Amino acid sequence: MTCPYCQSGSADGALVCASCGRDIAVPATLLAERDDLLRKRDELREELKRARDEVEAFIMRRKKSR
Repeated sequence: MTCPYCQSGSADGALVCASCGRDIAVPATLLAERDDLLRKRDELREELKRARDEVEAFIMRRKKSR
């Protein structure tokens, strides 16, 4: 793990940076929120892909009918 303040390396799971002494622990609630946001992002990406595919199919059908 790299300290976000001084950029020195610290052991994984460290609560405090060994170099600068700042608190580097990430609360479990933030990790859970991050995981939830990543899941939602992935769902939105899939929804966007489906919508793009539908628009593309619509455009292709429209071109064929002309």
